[in-house]
Amino acid sequence: VQLVESGGGLVQAGGSLRLSCAASGSILSINSMGWYRQDPEKQRELVALMNRRTGATEYADSVKGRFSISGGTTANTIDLFMANLRPEDTAEYYCFAKITSRDTWREYDYWGQGTQVTVSG
Repeated sequence: VQLVESGGGLVQAGGSLRLSCAASGSILSINSMGWYRQDPEKQRELVALMNRRTGATEYADSVKGRFSISGGTTANTIDLFMANLRPEDTAEYYCFAKITSRDTWREYDYWGQGTQVTVSG
C-alpha cells in the first residue's frame, strides 16, 4: 500500500492551498484517512482526520474553521482544503490512513512521504 500526497507549496499568509492524498495497493477497505503535520522543532500533530465509513471528521483546534477535509474524487483519495493560512501552519504535511489489507484482512497504519507547506508572513 502506498499513500501519495500532492499540493504542497509556498503561499502568502491569508492564502489557500489544497492537499490531496491517494492510496493504492492491496486495499480491502480504508477505515480512516487524514493529515498530520510536523515542524522540525515540534512533535507530529493531528491536523484533520475522516472516518471513511461514517464520514465523521476531527480537527486540531488550531485549524478549526480554516481547514476542511473531504473525500476526494475516488474512494481511495482525500483532500484537505486549507484557507486563511498562517505562518504557524508551516510544516511538513503527512497523509495518514488506517487500511485493512486485502491480503491479510488486518488493519495497518500507513504514512505518505510528506509534502511541504510554507506560509510566508
